[in-house]
Amino acid sequence: MTDRYASFVQTGAGRALVKRLGLPDPPRLRRHTPGDPLVPGPVLLGASAGGRIAEPAGKILTAAGVELADPVAAHDADRRFAALVYDASGITDSAGLRQLYDFFHPQARSLLPSGRVIVLGTPPAECGSPREATAQRALEGLTRSIGKEFGRGVTAQLVYVTREGDAGTPVSLESTLRFLLSGRSAYVSGQVVRVGTGTAVAPADWDRPLDGQVVLVTGAARGIGAALAKVLARDGAQVVALDIPAAGDELAAVANEIGGSAVQLDLTAPDAPTRLAEHLASRHGRVDVVVHNAGITRDKTLGRMDADRWDSVIDVNLSSQERINDVLLERDLIPAGGRIVSVSSIAGIAGNRGQTNYATSKAGVIGLVDSLSPVLRERGISLNAVAPGFIETRLTARIPLTIREAGRRMNSMAQGGLPVDVAETIGWLSWPASGAVSGNVVRVCGQSLLGA
Repeated sequence: MTDRYASFVQTGAGRALVKRLGLPDPPRLRRHTPGDPLVPGPVLLGASAGGRIAEPAGKILTAAGVELADPVAAHDADRRFAALVYDASGITDSAGLRQLYDFFHPQARSLLPSGRVIVLGTPPAECGSPREATAQRALEGLTRSIGKEFGRGVTAQLVYVTREGDAGTPVSLESTLRFLLSGRSAYVSGQVVRVGTGTAVAPADWDRPLDGQVVLVTGAARGIGAALAKVLARDGAQVVALDIPAAGDELAAVANEIGGSAVQLDLTAPDAPTRLAEHLASRHGRVDVVVHNAGITRDKTLGRMDADRWDSVIDVNLSSQERINDVLLERDLIPAGGRIVSVSSIAGIAGNRGQTNYATSKAGVIGLVDSLSPVLRERGISLNAVAPGFIETRLTARIPLTIREAGRRMNSMAQGGLPVDVAETIGWLSWPASGAVSGNVVRVCGQSLLGA
């Protein structure tokens, strides 16, 4: 689906009209292409007094081939940076928040288009005093505001890094820094990511971070699922693409394109989890990553909704995930170091008129992450979710024009996202190097104005 307004804005006449009338100005986003450098320019790394993360972060960036700017260069008004990374973990009270102003104020106009802002902090629950916890929680307001202020495709994120993982911080943190700095995170902004403890294994080749991994993708025949299968295969995964029999031709086309395998299965069938487990066991002996992407909509306002619409959406979008997880875990088909990623939605956070069934199911997915991730952590398995916002698919193409345009413009990027944006985010959470990232719900919404 083409966003004609965004295309027009890139023309000379369009830019003039946008400037004159103050219309939304969708920037051209930097997205990932294999072989791209991690960032298109130098990175300015700063730290609060007593910060504990700047040193390992600096080592990660240097090893990744990133040029770290000389702090003296920060005072050069003509110097431009690809990213600003600031370690705020040393801020222990509200007075110390002034250090954020001192770092970011002079650099507010120094970022290149599609630049990156990353603030590193300590989880408030791990802070040694109420004052420190207060100051660390304040970082969320900073990053979300920067994401709305800096414009030009700039994203801003807060990464809380556990103290418990300090000994392994370089490996645990690297996958998250690489994702957030790269073009893979083009439509992710204003998010809080928590890096904890867990098995994080760096790949031999960061261009193929899923080499040797068996990955199951449900709902893989079209849209986000098809994009996801392609991204995971590009990153080295052996993809098992699953969808309903009615989508068999499209599913086969996707599987053939990526050199994966296709499984036609209705996840609502009583024997579906068992049949899926038996297939994975006989063909692969395990599944390293399970991506629960399958989902449906059956929209009606609650007063007009029949019971079948309610039941089918809850069953496909939520209950089927629980049933599959139960069987795969019971049979030990997901090994230690495995990852589960579920697809939620911004509707599960903000709600949506005419989608009480859908919003309930997607909020339930968030509840699944909250409740099950601590249990799975004891088995060395991570569990996260992504929550897409307005993504350009065949489904959103059917939305009435005025509502569709509102969905596109009501975010910091002033445009809809692409299926590949969701796929890249799921890809990052699927990497073995992301094993210490668990219990997160990451919105892929261009920092939508809706919801939290």
